[in-house]
Amino acid sequence: MDVEVKEASSAGLLSEAKLIEREITIRNLVLSKEVTETRRSLVRWLAVSLGLINPGETRQAAIQVFDSLMFFQFHERKDPEVPEMMDYIATAWGEPINEKTLRYHLLQLSKSNIVKHAKGKYFLPQPDGGIKYDAEAWISHYFNSEIFPIKDKLITAVRELKGR
Repeated sequence: MDVEVKEASSAGLLSEAKLIEREITIRNLVLSKEVTETRRSLVRWLAVSLGLINPGETRQAAIQVFDSLMFFQFHERKDPEVPEMMDYIATAWGEPINEKTLRYHLLQLSKSNIVKHAKGKYFLPQPDGGIKYDAEAWISHYFNSEIFPIKDKLITAVRELKGR
């Protein structure tokens, strides 16, 4: 026998789609010795872990763009412009990237709040008063601004539920 439980009429249901501010994917991946052996595998691991690409996905351009940002932010300690990223990708990856493709992936990274841009330069957002170009400060800022606010909402919802 099928039992259907309804707590509210269909007119009274919340539209979940309207409640979604944005989706964030964080994956808990094993950081194996093999992953840490090359820059490319580390960049790919980070991209999969941060939900920028899906496991097994072969979108090389997304990884190349992410790699160029990591290179300029943490190695060169500067905010690159598109031509600089194009040059880096062509040299480091041995193949040129189309400017339109590069800009598309930068836009996707901007939508996920991984990257910001101003005055034609791209950068990884850092905390106010933080040390610019600091990798640990960047990832901590990302979690503090993007992940932990979700945790706070979940705690509030659980407390509300507990009281009912």
